[in-house]
Amino acid sequence: EADPSVCSHSRRAQLRLCLERLKGLVPLGAAAGRHTTLSLLTRARLHIQKLEDQERRALHQIEQLQREQRHLQRQLEKLGMERVRIDSIGSSLSSERSDSDRGESPRWGTAAERSV
Repeated sequence: EADPSVCSHSRRAQLRLCLERLKGLVPLGAAAGRHTTLSLLTRARLHIQKLEDQERRALHQIEQLQREQRHLQRQLEKLGMERVRIDSIGSSLSSERSDSDRGESPRWGTAAERSV
């Protein structure tokens, strides 16, 4: 059988190691001196809660930005369709103007034809 004192010593050493690692992960602030296990665990819990809150806020902001992006994308698509429509109108107006530049009228024919 294993000696219980060896197991408990090993377990205490493992806990001490884990607490040291936790100290390196948790911001301890001005009171970075010697901490009790309870105070270190309390600070770790508070730090985790703060990180979770920051994550919730970040996810909320991401959702808002995604909604805004979709809205702006729809507006851009509408503007693109409007531009195509305006270009089409401009193209047909330009075509009518070029007819009149040649002395032709799309509705009444040439000036010579109207005088007849």
